[in-house]
Amino acid sequence: MLTVLRTLALTGGDWVIYGLLLCSVIAVAIMIEKGMALFKEEKSFRALRAAVMANLDSDLPTMEKTVQKHPGVAARILETALERSHHGPDGVEDLLIAASLAEREGLERRLLALGTLGSNAPFVGLFGTVLGVIRAFHDLAQSNGGPEIVMQGLSEALVATAVGLFVAIPCVISYNYLSKKVRDLLAGTESLGRYLMAHVREGKSRRA
Repeated sequence: MLTVLRTLALTGGDWVIYGLLLCSVIAVAIMIEKGMALFKEEKSFRALRAAVMANLDSDLPTMEKTVQKHPGVAARILETALERSHHGPDGVEDLLIAASLAEREGLERRLLALGTLGSNAPFVGLFGTVLGVIRAFHDLAQSNGGPEIVMQGLSEALVATAVGLFVAIPCVISYNYLSKKVRDLLAGTESLGRYLMAHVREGKSRRA
């Protein structure tokens, strides 16, 4: 086991850099995919909100048909609740919460990968730097050369730390931005759900 660890330590940090670059490609793909998906969801939500607010005075069947005309996460959440509006406002509220939790899982899918890369890429880069430093001193001991050998090895080793930061910073920024988009979308959907609950209560009081 010790021999394996020593061999790994003497490999240097080049393979760590390649791994980080591969992770950066995956991260960019996630950023593009989630960014486009959330942009589409925001556009659908704005259209849904305008339609719902314009039909607040209509009856529940009309409201349900209005929601069904729109695609997206927000429409699915509201549609799930409206389908059970005959259970009263308490039932609608429970369904809104349950549907929101279910849809949140889909919206946040793969965002964890961005958060993980953003949190750990600097440490992976530092690990590559440490391996590079170990190899630099090993090369110095083997060659009996001057300090320029160590300096060259150190400069190459620090590249791993730089690459780690290069990967981590965009990941952290994207993760925070996209997570906020998810929270804003679900908060807006909850707001519309509150309007619908008030609508259900009003319809129930009229029937009473």
